[in-house]
Amino acid sequence: MQSRGHRVVVHGAHGSRIVAEAPRFGVPAVALSIGRKRPAGVIAMRRALHATPFDIVNTHSSTDTWLTAAALRIGGRARPILVRTRHVSVPVPNDAATRWLYRKATTRLVTTGESLRATLIRDNGIDPERIESIPTGIDGTRFAPGSAQAARTALNLPLESPLIGIVATLRSWKGHRYLLDAVARLATRGARLVIVGDGPQREALEAQVDALALRDRVVFAGQQDDVAPWLHALDVFALPSYANEGVPQALLQAMFAGVPCVTTDAGAIPEIARHRETALVVRKEDAGALAAGLDTLLRDAELRNRLAAAARAYVVPRFGLPAMLDRMEAAFRRALADAGSP
Repeated sequence: MQSRGHRVVVHGAHGSRIVAEAPRFGVPAVALSIGRKRPAGVIAMRRALHATPFDIVNTHSSTDTWLTAAALRIGGRARPILVRTRHVSVPVPNDAATRWLYRKATTRLVTTGESLRATLIRDNGIDPERIESIPTGIDGTRFAPGSAQAARTALNLPLESPLIGIVATLRSWKGHRYLLDAVARLATRGARLVIVGDGPQREALEAQVDALALRDRVVFAGQQDDVAPWLHALDVFALPSYANEGVPQALLQAMFAGVPCVTTDAGAIPEIARHRETALVVRKEDAGALAAGLDTLLRDAELRNRLAAAARAYVVPRFGLPAMLDRMEAAFRRALADAGSP
């Protein structure tokens, strides 16, 4: 957005990763006491919004949305307006307070998947004219296909072993535990798993690896600033999520990078993963089905190549970064028009 001439400032909680990372991308960042839904957070947000003449505040979680809505109500100002982006398929309550937040306090809503949009319209009574689906855009120059051998050499990964990988925060609903169970069941000899990411399930997953005697077959790579080389190293990308997903960024990145994928139908994943067309789609929370899908791809190079090529051909023109920016700019302009701003 900055490259398109917009002024952008990130407001995040003290100690948050986004505040730490923003300067690396040349984006100004301000740390505020907005980590929890408390009066102090409303006051901090109100002061921040009064200090700078923003036109739009784009919020991305429940906490920052509530704090911003309350701050704007207390401030009694027409600007800035609130645009709420929802990234996950967790059900939204339909109580009076939430109806106010979504129907009154928020000028416009954006979801990262069409199924999320449809759910809010159906279950929460959102006016279809006030909400649109805009999946997260992928930088096609960073996530182009690359050499597996070069990536494995650079990352000190086995050159000959079949490699399965997942890139995801270690949260329960990403399905890592089913993936570990699936790896233990694989018929493909010598297959290994690379887990990229960190999070609250790390200790439990490490214990599961030991319980399954998989220590010599699983690599915990931790948080990585650049995941593209890790994707290039893989034979198969797996994302066995069972809840909460929009259109997952990591799954899109794998498809952009030309890596064949095994996944589920959680959330908005079916918008990009079509069984045996752009991916193998298996049952959620089913390690046996996941193992069968992984074995199928690992044994069939022709199928891997066909799915990878079809997925890339489908996602690149639809989910690239320029397309997302075009659509977000249009959404912001519509929000300003809805609010009666020039």
